[in-house]
Amino acid sequence: MSAKADSLRTVLYALGANFAIGVAKLGAAVTTGSSAMLAEAIHSFADCGNQALLLVGMKQAKRPPSPDYPLGYGKAIYFWSFIVALVLFSLGGLFSIYEGWHKLAQPEALSYPWVAVGILVFGIAAETVSLRACLVEIAKVRGNRSLWRWFRESRQSELVVILGEDIAAEIGLVLALIAVLAAIATGDPMYDALGSIAIGAVLVVVAGLLGIQIKGLLIGQSAEPETEIAIRRFIEERQEVARVFSVITLQLGGSLMVAVKVHMRGESANELVASINRIEAAVREAFPDIQWLFFEPDVIE
Repeated sequence: MSAKADSLRTVLYALGANFAIGVAKLGAAVTTGSSAMLAEAIHSFADCGNQALLLVGMKQAKRPPSPDYPLGYGKAIYFWSFIVALVLFSLGGLFSIYEGWHKLAQPEALSYPWVAVGILVFGIAAETVSLRACLVEIAKVRGNRSLWRWFRESRQSELVVILGEDIAAEIGLVLALIAVLAAIATGDPMYDALGSIAIGAVLVVVAGLLGIQIKGLLIGQSAEPETEIAIRRFIEERQEVARVFSVITLQLGGSLMVAVKVHMRGESANELVASINRIEAAVREAFPDIQWLFFEPDVIE
């Protein structure tokens, strides 16, 4: 089994970077009057709020099962991740598009534009640190898969969200820098407004991709394909098992529920129970994320 990614560390890295960048961007937006800078400042503070929501979700997901929630609260992180996607779409994307459209109708020349350039360069550097920290954690679980394939298959919604936010932030910063430099070179503030609209479009696209991915987790997806194949293969290789009929998995945050139906080799009732207990213990040891394991013996008809 691969190492487990440290989601908490990744979220805290992103929170620290976005707060520092947001303060710098806001100061630059007030000083220069740049629409693209204001859009970027709102984006960074929205990301800070998003990371706080992810921390809330990660904490709630660790609550133990209760009579009302017998399978635990693991899927709470999916709910908060979906809220983050909505915030990124509305507060980040739509506001940026509105701000750019407003400045197109009422263009204003930039004040101290080189201040904005300096802040944007700082922001790109700080966001790169956050993105690198996220990619380091993802590398622990990605294996040989491409980053896109990991994004589509991953069940760690908090890592998926941070990756999407960081990539959107990097693209947004570069677009804002290009917009401000174009406005400086031409003296036309229209480019700054167009930069804000472009940033908003990027955020809307990323938010849409995140929403689609997290929707599946909310509905109830299986474990990652590689994990499910590994569980099935592990059970099939047990000498007590003659045939595996089915393996059903359900991802519940950081935990797994697994239901197995197998044909056991001929044994008495007592031996059958002992064999099942041995297999269950071995499966749990090999796959520690499994919190619920339901093992059903059956016969070949």
